[in-house]
Amino acid sequence: MTCFLCHSENTRRFAEAESFGFPLVYSMCKNCGLVFQSNESSLATNQDFYIEAYRKIYQENPHPTKKDLWIQEQRANHLVDLVRNHSKVPAKNALDIGASSGTLLLKFQQVFGCEVTGVEPGAAYRAFAEKKGIVMFASIDELISESMKRFDLVSLVHVLEHLPDPVNMLSTIRELLLSDNGHLVLEVPNLFVHDSFELAHLTCFSPQKLVETVQQAGYDVQLIARHGVPRSDMLKLYITLLAQPLSEDLPTPPIKKESLVRIKRQLGMGYRWVIQKLFPKKAWLALPYEVES
Repeated sequence: MTCFLCHSENTRRFAEAESFGFPLVYSMCKNCGLVFQSNESSLATNQDFYIEAYRKIYQENPHPTKKDLWIQEQRANHLVDLVRNHSKVPAKNALDIGASSGTLLLKFQQVFGCEVTGVEPGAAYRAFAEKKGIVMFASIDELISESMKRFDLVSLVHVLEHLPDPVNMLSTIRELLLSDNGHLVLEVPNLFVHDSFELAHLTCFSPQKLVETVQQAGYDVQLIARHGVPRSDMLKLYITLLAQPLSEDLPTPPIKKESLVRIKRQLGMGYRWVIQKLFPKKAWLALPYEVES
């Protein structure tokens, strides 16, 4: 196996898990500390997996559920506030890759008054968004082939961990889709607190490895934040990052080895266990009654 970040083939087994009945093996790059699944053996590397199987496996329904829509709404509120508070360039048009139901795009449209476009491989979710008037594409390749538009805001929310080669995808976005002064918004699970080991999670990002992935794709990181929205007031389950294209006259920062990755994971999950025991209502926020089923 080759690490997509530093391209080293020097890896060792990091963890074994089971997700939806599928056995998973995660390796860690001994050169840089990135944790990832083998692309050769994972179902999630096949793009056809996301057309229908992904939703059926994860939520037993290819169509948007009340629970999923509620979670997307809370995430959208949080992300819009982050972009509004930290972006200096007003967004005239926004692209959401992995747009799901289009909830985030509608929030961007409502708050910023911008044009919105989405990419979503799941047919049922894509149709749901299209009914709300959002221009949708089934893939990045389809979008690029049909439009030469550049976007001021490009978001990938809980998408990057699903991609076989995140650096290549982020580079493509910078080169072909994002405007020169545009902003990239990312959110992924935090390896050190989130369960992380899931069938569709090809990479498990720590804050350091997420920053380096973005930097290697040619971006300057403006903000990185750890939080629990919308599931926890106390657990930093997620990492959100805001970045812009790196100036051509600035060098790409080097990749540094992250030490003690296994210990950081153990300490983080141990802290989570203690918090869950001591403060159960703050550790995990209750979902509204009507979306729990």
